[in-house]
Amino acid sequence: MQELYEHYKGLLLTLAYQLTGSVSDAEDVVQDVFLKLHDVKLERLVEPKAYLCKMVTNRCRDLFKSARKRREQYFGQWLPEPFLTPNDVSFESVVQGELLSYAMLVLLERLSLTERAVFVLREALGFEYADIAELVCKSEANCRKLISRARGKMGITPDEPVNPEAASEEWVRRLLAALEQGNVDMVVSMLSKDVVLVSDGGGKAIAAVHPIESRDLVARFLLGLIRKAPHYEAGVHVEMRDINGQTGLVIRSGEDNITVALMHVKRNSIRNLYFVRNPDKLRHLLK
Repeated sequence: MQELYEHYKGLLLTLAYQLTGSVSDAEDVVQDVFLKLHDVKLERLVEPKAYLCKMVTNRCRDLFKSARKRREQYFGQWLPEPFLTPNDVSFESVVQGELLSYAMLVLLERLSLTERAVFVLREALGFEYADIAELVCKSEANCRKLISRARGKMGITPDEPVNPEAASEEWVRRLLAALEQGNVDMVVSMLSKDVVLVSDGGGKAIAAVHPIESRDLVARFLLGLIRKAPHYEAGVHVEMRDINGQTGLVIRSGEDNITVALMHVKRNSIRNLYFVRNPDKLRHLLK
């Protein structure tokens, strides 16, 4: 059992996290699956990878309805929990190539659980359609339709790459430098015309309740944050970290994480910015 756990833990955490958008839920799902595995007869584990992935998918299905109801009642915008890579102990064995970008995780919220499961199994984990069909109890043809439907809901054309381009370390440094210098023109020039900034405070931290759109409004918002920094009693410390497999920012005041920020680039300008401020989603970063 320990051998199975060590061998498949990373894969199962990657699957569960991308199905739930929650680090804590993913950890609970994988723990529950291995606890239940003690009651499974060994002859049913001829194909352990497929069997365990199916158990994880089914357990996530159980959580899906209650999670959706909580999110419908959520204050403001809901964003997935970020995690540090490769430093997060729970996710130390996650294979980076099997992790969708943060922007893609946000888009996954538009899908039903079955669409989400098929999309993750195919586009992130590289499962064949025959194996996916077995895991979600659908036909191969149906799974192909689900992929097409999922792409449509997410605004991804059939020939478009799944993962949007994450902002590189250079992009992040340039934006920080422009903000620190108060260079409005430079900040605006780095933003796409249809840029969108989403901030998640969950009603527990100050955050924009609605998405902020347009270059001018996003630039004004970002520059406003920089101007407020000196007013924090404990000061503000900004550091670049590897978050969800890409360069992001962890912004701290004293010993607390106050914001995790991630951004994505499209056609050589910043298209999406995500600010996670809900302390419940940042607790595991303090481990």
